[in-house]
Amino acid sequence: MTPPSTTSTDARDLATPTTPAGSGADEIVAQPDAFGVPERLQPTSPAAADAGPVAPRGGRGPLARVVDPVRRGWRVLTSMRTALILLFLLAVFAIPGSLLPQNNINPLLVARYQNNHPTLGPLFEHLGLFHVFSAPWFAAIYLLLFVSLIGCLASRVRWHAQALLGRPPAAPARPGRLAGGSAFTSPHAPADVTAVAGKVLRAKRFRVAVAPAGATRPDGSPDHSVAAEKGYLRETGNLVFHIALMVLLLGVGLGSWFGYQGSMLVVQGDGFSNTLLSYDQFSAGAMVDTAKLKPYSVTLDKFTASYQLNGEPKEFSAAVSYTRDLDAPVQHTVISPNHPLKLGNDNVYLLGHGYAPHFVLKDKTGKVVWASYVTCAQVDSNFRSLCVVKIPDTGLPATGKLQVPQQVAFTGFFTPTTLADPAEGLVSIYPGNLNPAITLTGFVGNLHVNEGVPQNIYSLDTRDMKQFTADGPSGNGLVSQALWINHSDARTMTGLPGGMSLSVDGVREYAQFQVKSDPSKQLVLIAAIAIIVGLIASLRVRRRRVWVRARAAADGGSGGSTVEIGGLSRSDAEGFAAELAALTEQLRVATGAAMTPPNEPAPPAPTAQPAPKAPPASTAVPASTAVPASKTTASWGARSGPKAPKAPTPEAAASDGTATATAGTTEGGQPTGRSVPTDDSIENTPASQRREP
Repeated sequence: MTPPSTTSTDARDLATPTTPAGSGADEIVAQPDAFGVPERLQPTSPAAADAGPVAPRGGRGPLARVVDPVRRGWRVLTSMRTALILLFLLAVFAIPGSLLPQNNINPLLVARYQNNHPTLGPLFEHLGLFHVFSAPWFAAIYLLLFVSLIGCLASRVRWHAQALLGRPPAAPARPGRLAGGSAFTSPHAPADVTAVAGKVLRAKRFRVAVAPAGATRPDGSPDHSVAAEKGYLRETGNLVFHIALMVLLLGVGLGSWFGYQGSMLVVQGDGFSNTLLSYDQFSAGAMVDTAKLKPYSVTLDKFTASYQLNGEPKEFSAAVSYTRDLDAPVQHTVISPNHPLKLGNDNVYLLGHGYAPHFVLKDKTGKVVWASYVTCAQVDSNFRSLCVVKIPDTGLPATGKLQVPQQVAFTGFFTPTTLADPAEGLVSIYPGNLNPAITLTGFVGNLHVNEGVPQNIYSLDTRDMKQFTADGPSGNGLVSQALWINHSDARTMTGLPGGMSLSVDGVREYAQFQVKSDPSKQLVLIAAIAIIVGLIASLRVRRRRVWVRARAAADGGSGGSTVEIGGLSRSDAEGFAAELAALTEQLRVATGAAMTPPNEPAPPAPTAQPAPKAPPASTAVPASTAVPASKTTASWGARSGPKAPKAPTPEAAASDGTATATAGTTEGGQPTGRSVPTDDSIENTPASQRREP
């Protein structure tokens, strides 16, 4: 809020028991300006305050009892305290969305987290911590903050606009009495001084308001004053910051309403089109028509990954070919984690990668029944991956009265660089694909994949299935077989139901892509930049006000004026003191003025004094009555004028007939001190205070 402005008034206009009428002393009275305090909060007059509360015009009806709670709730909601609390809650509840994997970004990591944390996983899922930014409780905080910001900014913008379009607050009666203020005399008329002061302040980029010709003060005296202020950019930056924050929230909301995002796993050599069926997971805003998505396609030509010797990832990228429309030419590019493919408002991001072994199922005659690459979910940093193979169509006859289908499934772990550990079995010691192997366990029965209920591709429902044994490299009649993919004689398991066999004859890498469409991203970017600019302006710009007031000289005949200058600052008091001192010096030089000490009134114009009579020789002034020069020199005269000459002694005054000793002079040579008592002054002194020579 803006500090109260200061206006001048005379004490005669505010005669109260504590301020006697007719005192004539000027004072500074703080009054609210249009920007500082709303009209409804401005203090009332003393007479109105003494009158007591005003009785209501009528009883409170049922409508008032309904409206009042709503009005109070609105005031609480739109207060700055509520906005800060909501902003704090929004930041706190956004932390889980940054620390925990999110379904809309990487569902594989969510599934892995739930598998590794069987107790916390279901609890977090119930609380919505795996989809924080679309949870109802997060949306409630978001909307309340948005409404609070709108209500909080509406009044502030109105007040600020009034302050920008209005005049600076009027100058106080005695600006020189403010902290750091000063006064000086100028040989120019008051109107000329205020005109020069306006030019000096405008050169310093102040908003200046010079009192018009003929303006008067409340006491009827001429008003020659200048009011100047600058630093409104501080409040402007503050408002820009909050408005940009509101626009940022609006942009995020519009993006979730008109945008969409989806993710898919693409094995090297395959691709996807921007259709609903191509996505493994897809979410769209309420205003998105999924039948009218932009028709582009992307093909993964080659995936490249490199690692450090200790297994840490070095870099990975995906070389892709794509078309922007149905009849558009094919283009090529490389997608990396920080360089997405941009297709209009859609961005294609590379999120992760993994391995996809190639499985081949053959019947007892050697005919291929089923073959496909199956993506495996990474489990550890060395890419030990979980593989679940589901084969619904095996050619096996249905069994039982209900004709339950005989479907086959396998589950196991893939290791890209395999080492046989006596205690843990096959483990991976490096993420690169140097010595791949896989351990599989088989099941036969009903997978329930034809019932229309979606299933997790990395989980296997074995409630209607039974485990079977097989023959292979690990031995005959075993539940689990270890297959070495790079060895043709050790990568097939036989003895499956119906005499079938399963082989793993290759491995490819896959990439995880995410497509995100956000039509409001440019609006969000502009708002983010405005937030930074507004914050810098609100922190760096200083708010200050300067006032100058000129009065005609006391003698009324010299044509000069007495000038006072002062100011206030809302921050950086030390820096403003130096700035005010520099402005004072510039104004003094521009008006050709003599300086008067700060916080002291200007000296009265000197008057002509008659030459004192020389005392007779027989009545010399005693030494005890002579006034020392050091005690008769005026304080402001000693600072502003040259060094005072030494006062003559009484003996010298008696010898040359001069009875006046000058204690100090100004730059113009006028006397500023007191005179040494003469014979006449001694005679006029009461007898009780006089010493005879």
